[in-house]
Formats: sequence, C-alpha cells, structure tokens
Amino acid sequence: MAAMKKSSAAASAAPASDSLVNLVWFGAVAYALFLFLINAYVIRMQAIQEYGPVIHEFDPYFNWRATQYLYENGYKKFFTWFDHMVWYPLGRPVGTTIYPGMQFTAVFLKNYVFGESMTLNDICCYIPVWFGVMATILVGCIAYEASLSMNSGGNLFSVAVDALKGKYTNSKDMTARSVTKRFFGFESPAVECAIFAMGFMGVVPAHLMRSVGGGYDNESVAVTAMTLTFFLWVRSLRNGEKYNYLFGFLAGVAYFYMAAAWGGYIFVLNMVGAHAAFLVLMGRFSSNVYLSYTLFYAVGTVLAIQIPVVGWSPLKSLEQLPACAVFVGYQLLYYCEGMRKKNKWSRKEAWKFRFQVFGAAALLGSLFIMAVTPKGYFGPISSRVRGLFVPHTKTGNPLVDSVAEHQAASQQAYWQYMHMLCFMAPIGFFMVLFRFGDASCFLVVYAAAAYFFSHKMVRLILLAAPISSALGGIAVGRIVSWSTSVLLGEEVQPVEKTDVATKPKSEGKKKKKSPSASNESMAGFKAISNGFSEASNSYEGKIVKSIAAVVMCVSLYIQATTFATYAWRISASLSNPSIILKGQTHDGRIIKVDDYREAYWWLRDNTPKDARVLAWWDYGYQITGIANRTTVADGNTWNHEHIALLGKCLTGSVEEGYQIARHLADYVLIWGGGGGDDLAKSPHLARIANSVYRDHCPPGDVTCRSFGVLDRQGTPSPMMKRSFLYNLHSHDLKPGVEADPTKFKEVFRTKYGKVRIYKLLGVSHESKKWIEKNRECDAGGWFCPGKYPPGLKEILDKKKDFAQLEDFNRGTKDDEYQKQYFQDLNNPNLAKRRAEMNMKREEEAKAKEQPKKTLSDEEKIEIYSTWEDTSDTTLMWQLVTTNAIEDLNRWLEQDPGAAWLRSSDGRGPMWWAFESKNQDIVSILMSLGVPHTDKDKNGLAPVDLLRE
Repeated sequence: MAAMKKSSAAASAAPASDSLVNLVWFGAVAYALFLFLINAYVIRMQAIQEYGPVIHEFDPYFNWRATQYLYENGYKKFFTWFDHMVWYPLGRPVGTTIYPGMQFTAVFLKNYVFGESMTLNDICCYIPVWFGVMATILVGCIAYEASLSMNSGGNLFSVAVDALKGKYTNSKDMTARSVTKRFFGFESPAVECAIFAMGFMGVVPAHLMRSVGGGYDNESVAVTAMTLTFFLWVRSLRNGEKYNYLFGFLAGVAYFYMAAAWGGYIFVLNMVGAHAAFLVLMGRFSSNVYLSYTLFYAVGTVLAIQIPVVGWSPLKSLEQLPACAVFVGYQLLYYCEGMRKKNKWSRKEAWKFRFQVFGAAALLGSLFIMAVTPKGYFGPISSRVRGLFVPHTKTGNPLVDSVAEHQAASQQAYWQYMHMLCFMAPIGFFMVLFRFGDASCFLVVYAAAAYFFSHKMVRLILLAAPISSALGGIAVGRIVSWSTSVLLGEEVQPVEKTDVATKPKSEGKKKKKSPSASNESMAGFKAISNGFSEASNSYEGKIVKSIAAVVMCVSLYIQATTFATYAWRISASLSNPSIILKGQTHDGRIIKVDDYREAYWWLRDNTPKDARVLAWWDYGYQITGIANRTTVADGNTWNHEHIALLGKCLTGSVEEGYQIARHLADYVLIWGGGGGDDLAKSPHLARIANSVYRDHCPPGDVTCRSFGVLDRQGTPSPMMKRSFLYNLHSHDLKPGVEADPTKFKEVFRTKYGKVRIYKLLGVSHESKKWIEKNRECDAGGWFCPGKYPPGLKEILDKKKDFAQLEDFNRGTKDDEYQKQYFQDLNNPNLAKRRAEMNMKREEEAKAKEQPKKTLSDEEKIEIYSTWEDTSDTTLMWQLVTTNAIEDLNRWLEQDPGAAWLRSSDGRGPMWWAFESKNQDIVSILMSLGVPHTDKDKNGLAPVDLLRE
C-alpha cells in the first residue's frame, strides 16, 4: 500500500511539475518577446529623439515630396504627374517611374488612421520605425516556421539520395522524431528560434541602416514586404496540412506590395522561383508545392503588372524571366505527373514522356524567342544587376561605378553590419541542413543567394539581414532549448508520425513497406547516432551534457551582451540624418551644423519661384523637397547623357561651364567645407562627362586621371584648376583663386561654409522662354517632356550616347571605350602615368606659347622690402619646409615675385631653405637672383641659420 501511495503521488506530482515548467517557460518567452520588440522600437527612435522628426539623406526627400503630391492631389493626378521642376529642361514623368507603395502607405495612414493627430511629415519619419519592428516580427515567424517539427525532420543528404534514386521522401520521414510541446500547442525549440531571430533582427546594423527614424526610403518598407512574402511562401509549404497552398495566394498579394515598394522585388520573385526549382531538384515536387507556386506567381504577376513602373517587365525583362520559366516548367511537370499516375507508367516511361513534353516546349520557346528578339521585346539587364555577375567590381558605367554603395563588400563591412551573426548564422545554416524540410530548405537557398549578392555589392548586405537573423536565431534557439531541457532533466516527447496521404486499409490488404532509400543510405549514420544517444543518457553523459549546457549558455550570454552594446553604439552613427551634422568647436563644445538646410531655406525665401538651381545630382532631391526650386538633375539618374552634360559643365573650363550653365540655370549651388564635398567628388564627375563627351579629357585618358589633386596638400591638376567647379569651390579660399566677377556673384555662404550659392550673371532669358514654349505633349496631354534650347546645340552635337554593355537592343556598340575603361581601372598606376605625361605635354606646350614672366628690379625691390605675414608667406614656408619642389616651381613659373616674399620677421624663402638645409631650393632661389647674405629683423643672414 505504501508503494502504491508513493507511486500515485509521484504520478500526480509530474503533471504539476510540467505545468510549472511550462508556466516559467511561457513567462520567459513573453518577457523576451516584449524586451526584443521594445529594443527594436527604441533603437530606431534615436534619430527622432535627438534631432526631431527630420527626414534624412537625399532620396527620402524625393519620397517625401511625392507623398505630399499624392496627399494633396489624389492618386489619379499622381499617376499622370509630369514634373518640370526636375531634370530641367527635360522633366520627369514621376507617376510612371516611381515605386509608389511607400507613398500610398503614408497617405493611407494619414487619411484613415491618424488623421489630424499626426502630421504627414511625422508619419513619414515614423514609418521606418514601425515597419522595422514589423520586419523583426516576420523574421521570427520565418524562423518559427522553418523550425517546426513537421518542417525539419529530414536532412539534406538523405533527401538528395532519395531524389537521385527517383523516390519521394514521404511526410513521415520529413517530420522530426521528437519535440517538446508547450502551452497552446507551441513547440520548443521552434518558439525559441523565433524569439532569438527577432532579437537579432531588431538590432542588427544591416537592417538598422535602412530603418532608423527619418530614413523615409523605399527599403524601410520593402524589407517588411519582402519578409512578409517569404513568410507566407514558407507557410504555404508546411508539411501535412491540406489547404496550405492558400498561403501561396497571400504570398502573391504580399509580393504585389513588395513590387509597389521597391525595385528589389526582382530579388524576391527570383528567390521564390529559385526555391521552387530547388524543390523539384530535391524530389520534393507535390500537388501542394505546385499549387502554392502557381498561385503565388499568377496572382503576384497579374497584380504587379498593374503598377506603372513595373508594367510588363515580369514577362519581358531578362532579370525576371527565370521565375516565369519555373512557372511554365511547373505546369509541364504537373501535367507529366498527372499522366504518369493516370497511366501507371514505370519510371523509365515517365522520364521518356517528360523528355518529349519538355523538348516540345523548348522548341516552341526557342521559336518564340527568335521571333520576338529582333523586335526588341526583351529588356536588357540593368547595369547594377549586371555588375553582380561580372568578375570585376565595376560595371563599365562610370555613373554607377561612382556610387560607393555599389562597390563590393569587404570582410570588414560584414563584421560592421552583422557582428556576431558572422559566425552564428553559419552555425544555423548547418543546423538547417540536418533539420531539413520543404519550408526550412528555403533558408538554404536564401542564404546562398544573399551572401553572393551582398558580397558583390555592399548595399545588398541589407538583403542578408533577415536570413542572417533567422539562421542566427535558429542556432541560438536550438542551443538554448537543448541546454534548458538538459538542465531541467526534461524528456522530449515523440511525435506521432502519420502519413496524411495514406488512407487506412483493412489489415488483410496491408502490404509490408520496404524501408525508404534515405533510411537505407543513412543506416550507418543512424547506428552511430543511436550509440552516441545511449552514451549521452548515461549518468556520466548527463553530467557532461549539463556542463556543456552551462558553458554554452554563459558564452552566448556574453556574446549577446557584446552584440547588443555594439548595435546600440553603431546605431547612434546610423541615426545621424546627414543633412544635420555634429561638430566640435575648439573649446570642446558639441554643436549641430545645419548648413545644408540653411542653404535650401535661403533659396526658398530669397529666390524667384521659377528660379533654376544647378548643382551636382546628389542634392537635387533636397533642393526640390526643401527649397521647392527647379533642379537640373537628381538622384533618379535615369538619363546618363544629361548627367554627363552636367558633369561637363562643372568640370570643364570656367568659360565652357558658364556657357552651358547660363542656358540652364539662374543659380549655382556648391558643397564645400572638405570631406565628401563637390571637389572630392569631382573626378567622378569628369569621368562621367568623358563617357559621353569624348574630348572632355585628354586623348587616351578614358578615366580622366588628368582631373584631380596632385598631392596631399590638395594641389589641383591643371585641368582641375581651370574648371568651373574648382573656381567656385575655392573662390577666396585658396591663393590666386577668384570667381570671374563678370559671370558669378556669390550671394550666400552658410554659417560654417559647407554650402555656397552663386548667382549667374548674363543668364540667357531667351533659352528659358524657348524651353517653356517648346514642350511636346502626347495625346493624353500630361506627358510633356522638354527640349534643350538651341543655345546648347553646338555642345550637344559633340556628344556620343553612352552604350550600356548589356543593352543588346541598341544598334551601336562602344567596345573600344569599354576596353580602355576597364584597362585603366584595372591598372590605375599606368593610367596615372599616362595622365601625368599628358599634363607634362600640356604644360610644355603652354610654356612655348606664353613668354616667361619676368620681374623688373623695381618690382623685386618693392616686394623684398615689404615685410608682412600673409597667406602667401605661410604657403611659401610650407612649400619650402616640406620640400615641395614641384609645387614651388609651378608657383614661381606663374609668379616669380613669390621668391622675394618676406614675413614680418624679415625672413623669406631663402632663410627657410637654409634653415631646412634644402640645397635644391637654395639653388632655385639663387638662379632667380634672390640674395643669401641679407639680414632679417634679428640681424641674421640665411647662412647664419645654417651654422645654428
């Protein structure tokens, strides 16, 4: 009786103990979920808390202006909006060239959610925060789905063996053997994987860089749309449920939103298509997979082509046709499978029929391609996409190559944006290989593609953020779940395996099933696994497992703490709006530099409403968005030739640039102040100009090495020195540089000198009137592109339209240019030497043409007897003491009087040359007649300094 009482007491205590464990588990999960989501929200709010609801960067200002237009004018006018304030004088049809998903989202929230309680500007600033948190949740859902027992019971190798043998791995073998059930039917470790995936996605810098408050850019919404599409796609593949394919329909709708939000929808489309193709290769094609992908592609494509900027490109663009090919292949394969089952063909007969069907389809497809290709039906691969597949890191397009985001990612970049995910994600990747299923194998395909593309272009590390977070979450989640079970002494519950496709039959008609191919091939591994399992369940094994669990949990805690600290630190720099800078004064005070908005506000308040502003294309969006003034170009960069004309204006000579500018603008805006200002960017401008105007740079100098600075002191090359941009940028800042007062008038300089604005004198009002009167409208009356005025005809006649390497629809090619371009990029030293030779020949020719400047004795005496500290004496001292002989010679050739300069202490270049023991400079000065025996204020001659 006593034994029975103890037995019943133990039995009644077990459920109570399990309930307590489950309750604690549920509390921990709820707390972690709350903590991670709060972190995801607060970390994105730093920019708004510090700078207020300010829109960041450049592109977001276009998005803001487009949102304003949509809100004020409605969607009908929005889609027929031809904006003449941009890309002057051509204009841009905004409504048909924009991905409008984010703008419609903001206006919807304003009209139907917040109303008057929140301004449109504030909504736009908060959208990245809200959608960043939603993306965090969706990544957790993806990790959860990929970790469920019914989606992670197989392994890649056994499934691959089955596929090679032509056998389908059944549902029972694709379901995990054991699982721990928690409250409300949730499974462990799937929940833990989801929670930690959210924790990573919430703060990973790779996602933060496009989702901080104020970063109103397409990617801030698009990442959420992408993760929603991916989640619904993997949800449609859940093993063992009957109507899962309906989630494929929802995935198509989510893909439509993705296509409306960002051009990266092409990646999403091809990712789902690649996974669908991978499932076929792995022998996982089924009616559920077929229906899911068919619904996804059909619904998504039908909706996507309704978006004006997308149009028919899903059926014409080479970048999107692979997904279409998979769709067609699925229809053919489904037909073949139906015929195989109907006729009960053998494997050999089925394959014969498949070859016949696919062969006929390939023949028809080839005939169609040959018929439509000459008519230009297929669109070319864009230069940005092409750059992802070429062996070098450049695309052949100097405009695309000039953007830092388009350069290849380095190991340092991965660590900067991923941190501990650089090693946790690979661990999760290998775990997925051994926890394989239709849904979970999507992570394998996604990870491979994301790494490939992000390695090619640093900007695309953004695409790797969701998959790295999901894989990192799976790794940490499984480790934590296992460790918890070991430390609590929990026993995992076996999962009842039922094959939903198998109908019950009478006992007399049951056939003995032969073991699957995967079971046969993995028998050896299973034997080893069983032996290891027995050893680990021994007393000694449990002690070892407990120690390992504690060590891993402590290690993960330390790594997670370090990662969180790092993420918060780097988020502070990512939260800088760039249009407002932080600076430090000489006395250590931290100040906010608001020069850029100050300049735009000045334009808005002090120039006519029809004023046209010429600036490099980077600032076009901010000028129209804040100053509300017409710009010559902006970040849309749709017209290479137009940007090349702008580059020619800025990097050509003062006279040439002025003759272009006076026909297109009333004001010129220049970014200065060092760092990434216009002068730093100007070599790229010259290179872009030379890609269209081949006489812009010297012959043979395709990459314009002749334009730039010659040394660390910022000495400009001759081509840069005579340029329009250099003279306006360095006006009154560098010795001898002054903007022509008959052509330019400086009308505004910001507080800290970051921006300067010049009024153009002698503007061609005839050209301005001609442009307004000669816009050609189509039959609809809204599409009215402008034309260049006749005053630019002579310059425009010299251009050669830039031919993209991948644009095979154009009749012209530019092989010689492209060949030289890549040679110069791959061998920059050779290109630099060639440019130096060009500059030397130019200087020699100039020296022959112009007589050498000489000074009279009276002029020498006048300069030599003037003792004063000036910028010229400071510069001379720097050149002499740093042994900058080439710079000194160039200066003395232009102004021989510089050799006779003397500072307030009576010393000049001869004293400094002796003091520096620089015999070469002493010889140069003596050749010009500068004496070395005269004395300074203290009675010391140059030779006396040599004795000191």
